[in-house]
Amino acid sequence: MIKIHLSKLLGERRMTQAELANKTNIRPATINEMYHELIERINLEHLNRICKVLDIEVEDLLEYIPDKK
Repeated sequence: MIKIHLSKLLGERRMTQAELANKTNIRPATINEMYHELIERINLEHLNRICKVLDIEVEDLLEYIPDKK
């Protein structure tokens, strides 16, 4: 499972989804899907823009959690 920490990161920065969408030029609907962890695929350019705007590394945004077997 991949955990997306966008909601936590935006909360820490007191930034809204709309502000992030404006600063990254990513559709608000796409930001919302990432925020609520509903997105199935992530565009690498989007990851690049989000990391640049939030001044983070990819591993700050995404976390791999192994499935329990």
